[in-house]
Amino acid sequence: MGQDESTIVDDSVPPQSLSARTLPAVAEYIQSGRGKNIVVLTGAGISTAAGIPDFRSPKTGLYNNLARLNLPYAEAVFEIEFFRQHPEPFYVLAKELYPGKFHPTVSHAFIALLARKGLLLMLFTQNIDCLERIAGVPADKIVEAHGSFATQRCIECKSEFPDDRMREHVLDGKVPHCADTACGGMVKPDIVFFGESLPPAFSQKLHMTAMADLVLIIGTSLTVYPFAELPDMAREGKPRVLFNMERVRRVGGRSDDVVELGPCDDGIRTLADALGWTEELEQLWLELVGEEEAERQLQSWEKRDDAIEDEMQKLAEGVEAALNLDEGTKHPEVGASGHEDGSATSREVPSPDGGEQGAAPRPPDTWEKPAVAERAVPESSPIKASEEPKGTTTRGPSSTEQKEEPPPPDTDAVKGGSKGEPESSDLAPH
Repeated sequence: MGQDESTIVDDSVPPQSLSARTLPAVAEYIQSGRGKNIVVLTGAGISTAAGIPDFRSPKTGLYNNLARLNLPYAEAVFEIEFFRQHPEPFYVLAKELYPGKFHPTVSHAFIALLARKGLLLMLFTQNIDCLERIAGVPADKIVEAHGSFATQRCIECKSEFPDDRMREHVLDGKVPHCADTACGGMVKPDIVFFGESLPPAFSQKLHMTAMADLVLIIGTSLTVYPFAELPDMAREGKPRVLFNMERVRRVGGRSDDVVELGPCDDGIRTLADALGWTEELEQLWLELVGEEEAERQLQSWEKRDDAIEDEMQKLAEGVEAALNLDEGTKHPEVGASGHEDGSATSREVPSPDGGEQGAAPRPPDTWEKPAVAERAVPESSPIKASEEPKGTTTRGPSSTEQKEEPPPPDTDAVKGGSKGEPESSDLAPH
C-alpha cells in the first residue's frame, strides 16, 4: 500500500493528517475528534514491565533455559502432539504464568482508558497473559490472536471446562481432564499451540483495522504472521504510531507514521501528558496494581532482569522434574502436520533438530476444526517470530490466505518495551 513500508519516510515529506510526526501532534489529532476510532496492536513489549518472563532473551528467556533439558527442542512444551504425550511440563509453566500473579502496566491502563472514553474500536493482542482484561478493557473489544488463559477446553471433544476447576488444577500442579467421564480427554487453556489454528475472531475482525482513524502499535516487532500484516491494512492518510524499543520494518514509511523509540510505558506517558490525561491515567493504574506493584514496575531494568533470570532457572528445573525423562527416552514426532480443512496459522515451522522447514500454504482461519499452527504464534505465546517470506501475497483485509515460499532463517527478535529483552514473548506466555 503506497510507499515501501520498509523505507523510512523522508523528513521533507509533510504528513497528510497530522501537523507533525510527533506525539503532541497525535494528541492534537485525537482531541480534534478526527481520531475517534482507534485500533491498538500489542505484543510482548507491553507486558515486560509487569515482570512476565521473556521467551527468547539469552539470559532470561524461557527457551534458553529449556534448551538444556531432554526435549526434542525447547518449544516442544508448546507443541500439541508433545502435550498429548507429556502434559506435565506445560502445567509446570502454566502454574507460574497463570493470571493473578502479574499486574497490568501503564500501557494496559492507557488502553482501558481509551475504552472508557469511547475511543477504542478494537484491540488486537498477541499476548496470552489476560492483562488487558484485568486492566478493564471490555472483552468484546479484545481479539486475542494467539488465544489466552481466559478459557479452556478438552482437546478431544472441545467441551469447555469450568474456570474455578481449572485454576484449582493449575495451582495444584495437576493435569485437568474432561468433565465428561466418557471422554476423559486432557484439558488445556485456549492458547494457540504449534499444531493448532488461530481463533476465528482474528479473521472475522481483521477489517476493523481498515476502519481505524488511528492505529497504535505497542511493544511488538511485527515479525509473526499473519498478525504482522495488520498495520498494512490501515488506510493511507490514517496515522500509525509505534511504541517500541527499536524500529520495525513495517512502520515508518508512510507520511503519517510516528515512531516513538524506548520503553512502551515511557512513550505512552508522553502521549497521555500531551492529551492532558496524566492524572487520570496514573490514578487508574494505581487503582489496578496498588502502590507496592507500581513501585516494583518503576524499578531499574537491571533489577527486574536479575529477578526474572532467577525465576526462569527455577522454572526450567521444575519442568525438568515434571518431565523426568531419561537420556535415552524417545520422544514423539512433533513436527508440523497438515489438515484438509486448513485454518490460518503462523508462518514459521522449526524442525525438531533446530533447523527450519518450509511453511505450508495457509487457508482461512477456523477454530472448531483446527488445522496446524506452524511453529510460531503469539508474541505472548510460545511461538517463534519469523521474517516475512518472499513471494507473500495478501488478498485483502478480510482474508489471511497467502502464497508463500519457505521462510528465511530465523532472525533475532526485535526488542519491544523493555531494555535488554527481545520483544517476542511470543508466549508472551506472556
